[in-house]
Parts: sequence; C-alpha cells; structure tokens
Amino acid sequence: MPMIETINLTKRYGELIALNSLNLTIEEGDCFGFIGPNGAGKTTTIKILATLLKPSSGQANVAGLTVGYQNRLIRPLIGYVADELGTYEDMVVTEYLEFFAAAYGIHGTQRRKVVGDVLELTDLSYKATAEVNSLSRGMRQRLSVARVLLHDPKVLLMDEPASGLDPRARIEMRELLKELRRMGKTILISSHILPELAELCNVVGIIERGQLLFHGGVDEILRRARMGHVLHVGVTERLDEAARVMQSLTGVSKVTLISDESVTAAKGAQLLHVTYDEGGPAGLRVADVPSILVNKGFRITKFAEEPVNLETAFMRLTKGLVQ
Repeated sequence: MPMIETINLTKRYGELIALNSLNLTIEEGDCFGFIGPNGAGKTTTIKILATLLKPSSGQANVAGLTVGYQNRLIRPLIGYVADELGTYEDMVVTEYLEFFAAAYGIHGTQRRKVVGDVLELTDLSYKATAEVNSLSRGMRQRLSVARVLLHDPKVLLMDEPASGLDPRARIEMRELLKELRRMGKTILISSHILPELAELCNVVGIIERGQLLFHGGVDEILRRARMGHVLHVGVTERLDEAARVMQSLTGVSKVTLISDESVTAAKGAQLLHVTYDEGGPAGLRVADVPSILVNKGFRITKFAEEPVNLETAFMRLTKGLVQ
C-alpha cells in the first residue's frame, strides 16, 4: 500500500485550476522531491495532504486513509513543515516545543524527554533557553522540523524548507533530512534548490500549471532529459572547418556553435556543440575524436561531455523539449 496516493486530484479556485487530475504515488520510506515553478500547484498539493485544504474533486490518501473523510486519523501520522515558522511572542525554544507536545497529548516526564530528543536530533539543544524570535532563519527552520517530530509521524510534508537559508544552513538542513530518511520517514519535499533534491531524493515529480509532467526515479529523469550524448569541443582557430570535420564523423547527428561561458565574453570564445550516438557500428568512438582533430592540425582548448543534472532535466521537461 502506498504511503501517499492521489487519484485524479483536482483543486479549483473559481476559474483557476490549481491542480488538474494529479495522480501521484509515494511508497513508504521514499524521499520524494516535488519540483515546479512558482504557482505550479506544489503548495496546494501539500496543504491538501496535510488536511488543510479540501480538494474540489478526486481523492488523496495518506497511509490508506482518505483526506476529507478521515482527517482525525491522518493528522497524528503526518508532520507539516510550512515555508514560514509561526511563532508566539516571548516564548523560549523549550516552551514552544512543550506547548505543541501538550497539544499532541504528550505529558509529564515523557514530554520533557521527547522535547530533549528532538532538540538533540535537530542540533538545537544549545538553544533550548533562547527566545524563538531571536533565532536565525536556519535555526527557525530546524525548530519547525523539531516541532513536527514531537509525535513521531510516519510522513513529513515539507514545503520549501531550505528557502531563504544561507549555504551553511542549507547544508545543516540537508544533513537533517538525510538522518530523517535513515530513520524510515516518508518525506515529500518541495524545493527550488534542485542539486540538493538530486542528492536527497530517490523519486521526483515535476509539476507545471497543475499537471504532473514526470514522476519517477532520479536516474530515469536524467536519462529521459539527456536527449542524446553531447560533446563540447573547443579549438583555437578554424572553427567552421572543425565543425565540418565533426559533422563528417560516424554517429554525429548535429554540430552547432555555442558561446563558451567559462571564458570571458570579451574574447568572444565559442565551442562546438556536438550531438552524437556513442559506440556500435553507427556510433562515434569518443576516444578517437581528439587524435582526429590533432591529426588535421587543430589545437584543442576544450573537450568535455555536457553534464545532465536535475536542473537541466527540469528546464527541458518544463519547456516541452522532452516527451
């Protein structure tokens, strides 16, 4: 049974369709990265799963329970981390956590133990007596995670938890999420920081204008977005002639000129963007290319395969370049 499942999930605000028949499956123990532009429907989806919004139609299930009909049973199973931490004036960190622990029905010595445990897990023990309003944004985000861990939920719904954090705070948040995944939590996390999602998540979903464009493993999305192998080849001169040489090689399908952003624009440097099929009778042997160019009198300044990462895949999928 999936831990999270949506079936034709739709949310309308008047004429605006925020979610359009979203079908999503997240298994227990998955760390699911939810990717999309602003306004794509990520927050709407998370709020529906957190029982804070009612869908217009369709169905959303958490641990086999249906949102809208079994909310009281769902809420103890989930922890919702919003992109902003709601605070109360003049509360210190332990008071803040004890308040929410009491709301979860945790009392007495058990409450003090749970509060101490989540402070240690989120590396906030040394801030136990600090006022919440005095914390940095990174610490406030970790406190938000500590709050939702008080009742040991199975599912964490995290809406842009690294938004606005400095590099050090992002690293600390990333390590915390890795630890939570090792603990067996099922995590749905939306973020614009795509390299970190690639490192954290085993499954990703790309959403745009309320519609799911892709849902699957990180390796699969990178494979689909590769659109053939690509080489970046630079030579000191006779670039047009080098392009003709590359185009004549077996397996090369396309050669174009691109600007070399690694060199200052003042030099006007350009590279050959070579799309090719590798290996086999009709494929290019990449290892042979440098010697072919050198034997024809070219001096090579750059020779590298174009990397395809989650950011590249996202741009290609949302631009409709990949089917």
